[in-house]
Amino acid sequence: MFRKVYCVLGARSLRYARACLASLLQQSQEPIDLFLLTDAPADAAALREAMEPLADGTVHRLTVYDQADADARAADIFRDYPAIVRFRGGHPCWRKITDPVLYAAPGEEVIIIDPDVYFPNRFTFEPTPATGLLLMWQRPNCLLPEPLVRDAYAKSVPMADHTDIGVCQFRAPLPYAELERLLETLDTGSYAHSMHVESIVWAALAERMGGGYLDPDSWHCYGNTVTGRLARRLGRSGPEMLRKLAFGRMKAFHAGGIAKDWLVDAEREGVFADGSPRVEATPVRPFVRYPRVKFERKIRIRRLARKLGLYSVLGNG
Repeated sequence: MFRKVYCVLGARSLRYARACLASLLQQSQEPIDLFLLTDAPADAAALREAMEPLADGTVHRLTVYDQADADARAADIFRDYPAIVRFRGGHPCWRKITDPVLYAAPGEEVIIIDPDVYFPNRFTFEPTPATGLLLMWQRPNCLLPEPLVRDAYAKSVPMADHTDIGVCQFRAPLPYAELERLLETLDTGSYAHSMHVESIVWAALAERMGGGYLDPDSWHCYGNTVTGRLARRLGRSGPEMLRKLAFGRMKAFHAGGIAKDWLVDAEREGVFADGSPRVEATPVRPFVRYPRVKFERKIRIRRLARKLGLYSVLGNG
């Protein structure tokens, strides 16, 4: 049975996405039906040229759709949800929430991956639950921008903590009425420049839908720690940074932030080699709510760090 996998990306992502998607097709023990959802026809043509040869002659299927195709589907499926329609017109990353479900039948699984997720070992995806949402776990979170998070708290919108959106699983459709009410409540349109708004919406959906976090040892998100930033300042290369991670235990590695720029060199240097198959199901942890007191503490620490000039020393990347 094919696993239904979706990736929303532009052709500019191919510098790292080709290696990541190639690892998906090479390492998956299950047949993959991969949907690449992109922007302009030129992006679609570039993705087909780069990616279709990777699926040729394999058990996998790969299809590319441009935004015009998704727009036509959205006009029908979202005709009664004007807030969702407006949200689709925001930052391109926000379409990762709205567009994969346009291609999924009711009850069908939806597995969404970011283009910077690398699969270092032979693996299987986790079983997609009948209800609820599965997301990756990370120690911090990407709930930004600050004013929109404050707006969510002010309007009593609960959000899950520790959410990472490198891999997401659920069964179609999303709860459209709940999503519509959420997007009517939050002023996302004022932050169309911010890709991170997507994280706020997923964190809020997690609290509404239930579900939990994928096992963080198996589905690992790169942590851009203070010690890591300092090591890079002192000259350590990206592949050297990645060699410290336990890739042999991972099903997937989300190379978020600056780490995506290290993937190709790390692969060439054999950083991901010599892992063991990871084909057994792993445990799911229940979502934990993000308390406002923790958010306020994080903001105070960031402001203090900026005031002390730590970001100028450590860098923002």
